[in-house]
Amino acid sequence: MTDVCMIIGAGAGIGGHVGKRFAQDGYHVALCRRSNQDGLDNLVAEIEAAGGKASGHLLNAVEDGAIETLIDEVEADIGAIKVLVYNLGAQIGNRPLVDTPPKTFELGWRMGTFGVFRVAQKLFPKMAGRGGGTLLVTSATSAMRGNAGQHSHAAAMGGRRMLCQTLNAEFASQNIHVAHILIDSAVNAPDTLGKLLGPEQFAKLREAKANGRDEIMEPGAIADTYFHIAHQHRSAWTFELDMRAFTDTAWWNHPLDI
Repeated sequence: MTDVCMIIGAGAGIGGHVGKRFAQDGYHVALCRRSNQDGLDNLVAEIEAAGGKASGHLLNAVEDGAIETLIDEVEADIGAIKVLVYNLGAQIGNRPLVDTPPKTFELGWRMGTFGVFRVAQKLFPKMAGRGGGTLLVTSATSAMRGNAGQHSHAAAMGGRRMLCQTLNAEFASQNIHVAHILIDSAVNAPDTLGKLLGPEQFAKLREAKANGRDEIMEPGAIADTYFHIAHQHRSAWTFELDMRAFTDTAWWNHPLDI
């Protein structure tokens, strides 16, 4: 039977590199993203050219039933989802409270928290029935501390963290490994941080921190850690882990910007 690693949020950064890493080890990687069919096709072609197996799926994760339908389709057409990586972000940028419409706030929750709930509700009974599985959830500094202008994002990420705790409490005994992975640093990813900063500022950041300096998180290195967590012995599972570049100050040592 084909082991599947399904990645919700498979762009050119963490998601895409995690897909490449799992494909190297024989997984069929089901890559899901909201838009950019050409980028999705290119990522699939790159994995296949390296000898791996992959498929691309456009997914609007906030659409009712879309996540659940795609999980059923992947399991029916490709194989059992052994690992699911929920890498969907919920960052809308810094916005004062008065400039955060209720619909925008709710959208952050739908992407950041409700999507994880829907994945677990659909997939965990399947995983439990066949003896176990793994859910890796990418998170952010906002899961631990809320700064000014981050109302939607902090609420979404904080909810994501607590949901992962409740899922772990219920399903670890059924051999389902839930890991909440906090990314506490800038990532060298053109379609996430690059879009947030804009091409000019992103290029300046890369020039200052990448190119051998290792002062920006490289998604390929992050992917190695994801793969390791997914294959830990269950006597020593990681539930929560945070990562950052070696020059960055950890979230708990920063003064709150409020």
